[in-house]
Amino acid sequence: MYPLNQLKTLVSCGRDPARSLPFRRGFLLIPLILAGFALGQVQAAVNTPDPGPLSISNTADGQLALAGLTTGTFNSAFGIYAGLSNGAASFNTGIGAGALLSNSSIEQTAVGAGTLFSNTTGENNTGVGAFALFSNSTGDFNNSVGANSLLFNTDGGSNNALGESALKLNVIGSANTALGDVALGNNDSDGAGLGNANTAVGVGALFSNVDGDSNNAVGFNALGANFDGLFNNAVGFDAMADNASGAGNVAVGDSAGAGVEGDFNIYIGAFAGPAPTPAPVAESETIRIGDVFNVACFVGGIFDVAVTGDPVVVDANGQLGVAPAGSPMSANELLKQQRVVQELKAATERQAAVIALQEGQIKALTAGLREQAEQIQKVSAQLEMVRPTPRVVENR
Repeated sequence: MYPLNQLKTLVSCGRDPARSLPFRRGFLLIPLILAGFALGQVQAAVNTPDPGPLSISNTADGQLALAGLTTGTFNSAFGIYAGLSNGAASFNTGIGAGALLSNSSIEQTAVGAGTLFSNTTGENNTGVGAFALFSNSTGDFNNSVGANSLLFNTDGGSNNALGESALKLNVIGSANTALGDVALGNNDSDGAGLGNANTAVGVGALFSNVDGDSNNAVGFNALGANFDGLFNNAVGFDAMADNASGAGNVAVGDSAGAGVEGDFNIYIGAFAGPAPTPAPVAESETIRIGDVFNVACFVGGIFDVAVTGDPVVVDANGQLGVAPAGSPMSANELLKQQRVVQELKAATERQAAVIALQEGQIKALTAGLREQAEQIQKVSAQLEMVRPTPRVVENR
């Protein structure tokens, strides 16, 4: 069993400076630099006079907020440069400095400084938090809640991020869901567009994933080291936490499958998996239920159920399999013994049936003999009654 002091720890409250995952806080300076530069450029280049009263369906408050509005309707902008380039777009809401600054598309909601700052033609996006969806330009149907969430997304669509820096480095990856601080934080950071259809729930879940596709992780640091592994499913604290490229694994339970690198494994139970080692254990196509310290195992639906096949043996490590040839009790010998037992059982059942039949026959024969004896007695009595009286002859 893994001692608790070997498990990765993270203090989510208070932001302890020794966060165990490499969250790269230096990236927090990037949006500030970009925003300052962009706003500086706008301020230097734009000398737009006060646009005056807006149409009744639009609302703006802040320097140059909705300054570029033309025929757009039902827009709201609050903060310096909010909705600056709106033009003919409608149904947008931007709250915060630079929110929706470059936007010219419809149905955007941006709440926070620099939120959806670079969006141009992307539609139906929602960003809440400082610099959420900051770089998004053409991506559609994204939902981002949390500071720096989906920060570098440009063209990725249908992503959902909830948590500080969730899906932070995603560029064009799509259909990802991240719920938790830095969940899927590195997804698609190379911009290759391979990191799609991933679901991460928990702080640091799938944090290192870049090109992995169709992974599901629930729990703190679940699949935390996964880089390009595919179709993995992990549920539990640190579940399958060290797998980097393995595919098709299933791990359910705290630290289940932790310390393993491989494919198509199934681990069920807290700490289920091989004994921990300094480096990840290479293991594939293996099923492990429970850990090496379990002292008993009960499985329903087995007892007294007749099946055909090879007898199963268990070694000292709990591994199941058939006995090898030449062992003290080989599989063939066990099978022969099983057949002998079955034959003896069948013979015993046959003998019991014969004995029961014979007992019935004996009872019937006994009843018949008893009836015959009674008839003989009746006949004997009748003969006695009709027998002539003996005569006495006198000799003279």
